[in-house]
Amino acid sequence: MSESIKHECGIALLRLLKPLSYYREKYGTALYGINKLYLLMEKQRNRGQDGAGVVNIKFDVEPGNRYISRYRSTSHNALEEIFQKVNSRFVELEKNKPEKFADAEWLKKNLAFTGELFLGHLRYSTYGKNGIEYCHPFLRQNNWMTRNLVVAGNFNLTNTEELFDHLVELGQHPKEKADTVTVMEKIGHFLDEENQLLFKQFRKEGHTNKEITSLIIQHLDIPKILKDATKKFDGGYAMAGLIGHGDAFVLRDPNGIRPAFYYADDEIAVVTSERPAIQTAFNVPLEKIKEIQPGHVLVIKKNGKISEHEVLEPKEKKSCSFERIYFSRGSDADIYKERKNLGVELCPAVLKSVNSDLRNTVFSFIPNTAEVAFIGMMQGISNYLDGWKTTEIRKLFSSKASDHPLAEMMDEVHEIVSFRARQEKIAIKDAKLRTFIASDSNRDDMVAHVYDTTYGVIRKGIDNLVVLDDSIVRGTTLKQSIIRIFDRLGPKKIVIVSSAPQIRFPDCYGIDMARLGDLVAFKAAVELLKEKYKENLLEEVLEKTIAENTKPSAEIRNVVKEVYKPFTPQEISDKITQLLLPANINAEVQIIYQSIEGLHASCPNHTGDWYFTGDYPTPGGNKVANRSFINYMQGKNVRAY
Repeated sequence: MSESIKHECGIALLRLLKPLSYYREKYGTALYGINKLYLLMEKQRNRGQDGAGVVNIKFDVEPGNRYISRYRSTSHNALEEIFQKVNSRFVELEKNKPEKFADAEWLKKNLAFTGELFLGHLRYSTYGKNGIEYCHPFLRQNNWMTRNLVVAGNFNLTNTEELFDHLVELGQHPKEKADTVTVMEKIGHFLDEENQLLFKQFRKEGHTNKEITSLIIQHLDIPKILKDATKKFDGGYAMAGLIGHGDAFVLRDPNGIRPAFYYADDEIAVVTSERPAIQTAFNVPLEKIKEIQPGHVLVIKKNGKISEHEVLEPKEKKSCSFERIYFSRGSDADIYKERKNLGVELCPAVLKSVNSDLRNTVFSFIPNTAEVAFIGMMQGISNYLDGWKTTEIRKLFSSKASDHPLAEMMDEVHEIVSFRARQEKIAIKDAKLRTFIASDSNRDDMVAHVYDTTYGVIRKGIDNLVVLDDSIVRGTTLKQSIIRIFDRLGPKKIVIVSSAPQIRFPDCYGIDMARLGDLVAFKAAVELLKEKYKENLLEEVLEKTIAENTKPSAEIRNVVKEVYKPFTPQEISDKITQLLLPANINAEVQIIYQSIEGLHASCPNHTGDWYFTGDYPTPGGNKVANRSFINYMQGKNVRAY
């Protein structure tokens, strides 16, 4: 993605199933847990760079001693800052008292982050709140061990206000209308209720208070707590939680919008947002890593028992396709194949755009995350060339075989067989320059120089330049920078190819695309309506969106789709090209998008495509789409949820 879109978050939950001394003896360090947590988070760094946080819980600690440790940071190098802080005490101890550093039991009693249960979080802020108080994991403290709650997750809820009002009805006084606070307090409320019910039950049976605590630890029903707490949640989420005594859980939304994977053996249990993190950290084969099913919770009890339970009725699976296109690391085996397939799917449209003139076409990609789709596109071009070569050789033999010896035709055969499509690294991002751009003054001029270009490979006025991008959301960077710098190279035609379809609708499940008016595809549709004197359709849709959003949530339809209905995808693409074309460009410019059919063929198991089609998996999504349109029409530059 050549433009910066904040998105998603990453989680890493790790439970050590053996005593620390076991890891000390087998792996040579009692810090096995914290070291693995760092690796799990480092391998998901792509999922969050606005902040990070880690929590550790120690089991069976004597009263009067701290058993929950937490560090959070919002610095630009949050991960390094946190783990340097964690490790500083270990480094000092190893230097000054190596015998104590080698003593796993002493470490657990005396130093933080030497417990059995870890939770890490990497954060992207999707709506601009970057203070430490917004950094996961969140902690709800209580003197009762079984009422302490830690929560971190990759989630966005569309109905936070409704849930907030319900908390107020319960008699609570939440400090903020944020989904993080709402989630914490909803789960916390039912955790308290479950504790109270169990306390009364065991007290009635004649147990002492101390005995009751142990019995609550054994009988705390995590699935029941979450079923009660989340039944009204509308959104996409993978929520991880820890209870102070040592139970842990990860809950996934009923549509499986947000990802969550896990692995367990006799030494560890681990959950992450991305599968390769587990594969790398623990050298685990792909087939042993499981996916938490939609609407299910993975529970890891303090006693080490691991189980998966249905908490919410699973609905049609609509896993986020943007995970496959861009967000997740391409090192996942399936994602790698799918991104290549996205590139292959684009080949017919690309060949048509350059009239199949591959001798005079150079292929490239921008940014680096588009490389895998680019590999796929070039494989598709290579497959096309294989067919072309076969046809050309047949023509050659049929026209000359009768009166030309084979030896005389070999030069021509060799020329045909050796022909390859030209691919070059045309644009390189200047990361240092990008971080330097801090103020709005002269920003456009600076942005135009964020990318360096490779000179001398494009033949001026002769070559077409085809460049693949992950996706085009707003198009700002294309207009202000990329098209201009490519035009300086002198190509006859510039073709920008998006491996994602047109982004037409706002997201409300974790991607920073909440304002409809920001989307270049929407701007294109509005311009087309104006050109064709159909602008009154916007007022009609406004009336409908207002009416729809007064209905019960389950009945709300996304009527913003009607804005796009009069136009074909090609008409929208052509208008986007016009909107993003800078002044004084010499080359012909064309923008090509992936088709919805190509997306589904490439990513058959991730059919969540609401930002492309407007088909939201939850009622709250339809309401957000309508609200976003209302905001646009009323001139309100605010998020729709």
